Amino acid sequence: MATDLHLPPTPHHPRAGRPPRARRSLPQWARIFLTGGGLWIATVVTTFATGNVNLVPTIILVGAFLVPVTFVAYAFARADDVVTAPRIFSAFLYGGVAGVLGASVLESAFVHRESLGAFLGVGVIEEGVKLAVLWLTARRLTRHTVRDGLVLGATVGFGFAAFESAGYAFHALFTAGDGLSLLDVVQTEVLRGVLTPFGHGLWTAVLGAALFGAASRRGRLTLRDRTVVLAFAGVSALHGLWDAAHLAAAWLTLYLTGSGAAWSTLTAGGGFSPTPEQVRLDTFLGFALPVLDALVGVAVVTVVVLRVRRRTRG
Repeated sequence: MATDLHLPPTPHHPRAGRPPRARRSLPQWARIFLTGGGLWIATVVTTFATGNVNLVPTIILVGAFLVPVTFVAYAFARADDVVTAPRIFSAFLYGGVAGVLGASVLESAFVHRESLGAFLGVGVIEEGVKLAVLWLTARRLTRHTVRDGLVLGATVGFGFAAFESAGYAFHALFTAGDGLSLLDVVQTEVLRGVLTPFGHGLWTAVLGAALFGAASRRGRLTLRDRTVVLAFAGVSALHGLWDAAHLAAAWLTLYLTGSGAAWSTLTAGGGFSPTPEQVRLDTFLGFALPVLDALVGVAVVTVVVLRVRRRTRG
């Protein structure tokens, strides 16, 4: 006696249809950012709720390192085999510790007052220190490509940014007159976290691309190359102008509103009462100048990346 068995289709049966689509996991850098960001927010909320100051170092360290480490993880996934994890760690650590120490010593020796020239000097000093760290980190590589220069340069820059941001956050903790200011710490870390991708990491990535590009042409690392010199001058100027944005905004405001004579009064320590129009213009320029600075840096890196991709495909 025959019976019809209606079995469910197997994966090899024509009626089985397509196999279930494999679930895509988040990339490593995204997991670092989401997990670290969640832990930082939880720590901030807990500290505000309990008043436990023992958690403040955790807020400072996680907040200062979250964005830099995220971007380094993103860059490392795109590097060649010669850029190993230990080398990335060394570049980040040396870029942070040696970079901040070197810049601090040189700035205390050569920069003594707030002026446009002083800010440009800071740019030259800090970019010079990071370039030196990058050169020392990369000198034992067996080969040098522009792609790896971008990665190692960004790593050195983000290391500098992480340790510098931790210092700024620690300083913000004591800005309140009557006690610790946890709110200022959080605000400082959020602001610097948003701005970090457009600062140190970006500038040193440009330096790394120029340095490694020159090495690929000459067969060795050298700072005596026109491309490296021009890149160093460019990123130093971007760095200095970024730091001097508030000063440049004030000068431009007075110049554009026909109050240029008031600039000498302000620089001499005299008083000046701005008009509402000048206040609005100064606020706008104080925001627009850093944005313009960042766009220039992003444009340079974008051009370099597109050239690398074109050469790789070719």
